[in-house]
Amino acid sequence: MFRPFSALLGLFSKDLGIDLGTANTLVYVRNEGVVISEPSVVAKDMRTGKVFAVGTEAKRMVGRTPASIVAIRPLKDGVISDFDVVESMLRHWIKQVHDRYLFAPAPRVAIGIPSGATEVEWRAVREAALNSGAREAYLIEEPMASAIGCGLPVSDPAGNMVVDIGGGTTEIAVISLGGIVVNRSIRIAGDEIDDMIMQYMRREHNLLIGERMAEETKIAVGSACALSQEVITTLRGRDLRTGLPASVQVTSVDVRQAITGPVNAIVAEVKAALEETPPELVADIMDRGIMLAGGGALLHGLDSRLREETLMPVTIADDPLTCVVRGTGKCLEELELLQKVTLSHPSESSARSR
Repeated sequence: MFRPFSALLGLFSKDLGIDLGTANTLVYVRNEGVVISEPSVVAKDMRTGKVFAVGTEAKRMVGRTPASIVAIRPLKDGVISDFDVVESMLRHWIKQVHDRYLFAPAPRVAIGIPSGATEVEWRAVREAALNSGAREAYLIEEPMASAIGCGLPVSDPAGNMVVDIGGGTTEIAVISLGGIVVNRSIRIAGDEIDDMIMQYMRREHNLLIGERMAEETKIAVGSACALSQEVITTLRGRDLRTGLPASVQVTSVDVRQAITGPVNAIVAEVKAALEETPPELVADIMDRGIMLAGGGALLHGLDSRLREETLMPVTIADDPLTCVVRGTGKCLEELELLQKVTLSHPSESSARSR
């Protein structure tokens, strides 16, 4: 896998670490840091098949395009649902970064993927990267990449626990000696929470709201436990009875009630992972605590809720949104670490899930 000639090219190429997320894609350039952080959205002209816009520009078009242009989120639950569109999206960002450096060889790319990905999904991600212009593509399980990006000492002979809550999946892992000892991956995360808010507004208030409004509400007033001061927000959408625009005021208590299901599922999965963990590693986690990463870590009160439910210290990572991509980037900068954590076969990942 790691050939001397490839290593020589690596000295001159601008290798990329990529967090190919359901909600957002981040790109890390070796020795430079995170250079791209944009929504995983592509606007495509259905008449010609031409990609119209990618990232932030495409997300602004969601729900606002004419019939011939469709804004697509080509990743679902952390894995590829539309191969061609993901390939176009990756090619756009690899070219955007690579064009800055004249005469640089094609980059090596390290990509974080959900630990519960199937063999078909595993191969689809790798092929999409290679077809997009990468010289070599390495896949790293997201909880491992996240732990490395958080700065956890994953190579130590001691237990480190990371909970990475993204847009499509929640990845929970106990890591020791550079490997994953216990791993659980569920397809319940930020998108599911948004969906519960949309369903709640439709059921309780006959108000149809979009994904963007649901996400903004989650960020503004969503919480996993009672707040010291409950707040009120206004949601705008379409009244299902009249078909006319309408607005409804809801409290943080209402939103917390709406998202109880996904939050409870995440907490239960963390507790189940602890039950599977060997006692020696549980003792280490009691000392070191649980590290929260991913956008879902920013849900108000989630750390307090987990602390109360697990009786363990819980810490939110610095800049939790970039943990996975920083982890892939660090692996590219340390060849020995890259060799240790790169997946050589998808069965290594799926065998440890659940």
